[in-house]
Amino acid sequence: MTHELNPENVLNKTAMCVPCSGIQRNWRRAPGHAELVQGANRKEQRASGQVNITQYRCDRCGTAWEYENNKTDQRAGWTVVGP
Repeated sequence: MTHELNPENVLNKTAMCVPCSGIQRNWRRAPGHAELVQGANRKEQRASGQVNITQYRCDRCGTAWEYENNKTDQRAGWTVVGP
């Protein structure tokens, strides 16, 4: 079996890195980490008004994140949106 087809290596590619697993989710103003690369921004309407949502991708493990900046919702913040 080759190195790339080893099931352990496939699992490791989809695993979240240590810095990503340390991000506090769903909490406004929680910090990200240095290897998150900022992507596109968009605005969405919420009951409290319009909020900004920014996409990020981790350079180390490839995890896709979104950060919702909603000043009226303390539970807004980091959310994992994909591997």
